[in-house]
Amino acid sequence: MLNGLLTGAVYALVALGLTLVYGVLHIINFAHGAMLTLAMFAVLMVHLGFGLDPYLAIPVLAPLFFLVGYLLQRLVIGPASRNDDSSILLVTLGLSIVLENGLLAIFRSDTRSLTLDYSFSVLDIGVALLSLPRVVGFGVAVLVAGGLWAILALTDTGKAIRAVAKEKLGAALVGIDVNHVYAVTFGLGAATLAIAACLLMPSFYVNPRVGNAFVLVAFTVVVLGGMGSIPGALLGGLIIGVVESLCGLYLGESLGQIGIFLIFILVLLVRPTGLFGARA
Repeated sequence: MLNGLLTGAVYALVALGLTLVYGVLHIINFAHGAMLTLAMFAVLMVHLGFGLDPYLAIPVLAPLFFLVGYLLQRLVIGPASRNDDSSILLVTLGLSIVLENGLLAIFRSDTRSLTLDYSFSVLDIGVALLSLPRVVGFGVAVLVAGGLWAILALTDTGKAIRAVAKEKLGAALVGIDVNHVYAVTFGLGAATLAIAACLLMPSFYVNPRVGNAFVLVAFTVVVLGGMGSIPGALLGGLIIGVVESLCGLYLGESLGQIGIFLIFILVLLVRPTGLFGARA
């Protein structure tokens, strides 16, 4: 259960960007998994090229991917979709295909990983041995979730984001630049993916399609926690992590994710709004 909580925190971090984009634009970003893969390759490249530790790469890659997300929304997704929600879905799907095939062309289909001194280090807490990279990931994921909540609740930018999420026409009428808010939201989502990639690489591998597996779990986390809810994404990620860990224990590692998708179906049947979601 402890290892499930640690894994679930990273799932929550991946889901935070997905739920943030949904909460503001009310669409699912199909490029989310491909952007996570891109971020993981970026971590790999800065380590191999500059010798930068993945954790120390967070202050470098998080702002960089915020800028990437901002520019993608402002210069590609927004203009291509003409602010039509159904078109945004198609544009992000197309962007996902372009990113994934671009990574395949550059890196081929080989699986790569980092060899670090602490990759297999454990923390002895008396009752259990916990993976050190997962403990670090848990702590950083909680801090990032708290930071995002503070941005949305306490800053002018956060108030603008919440206003656009609630009523974009009304927000535009009082002078809020809706397109800028959309771009900032995409930027924040991309920055959380960069942080998640930095936390994953010390103990995980990367190939051009690895992000797809994470985004499926992240979507389940978002549905469980409530679409657009940051506390819901954090709690949902922890729950999903524990469920996956227990299913892996009792059913075998190959069937560990059965419980995740059973929960997904049950939530849609019993409580479609999720734990913290509001009715439309």
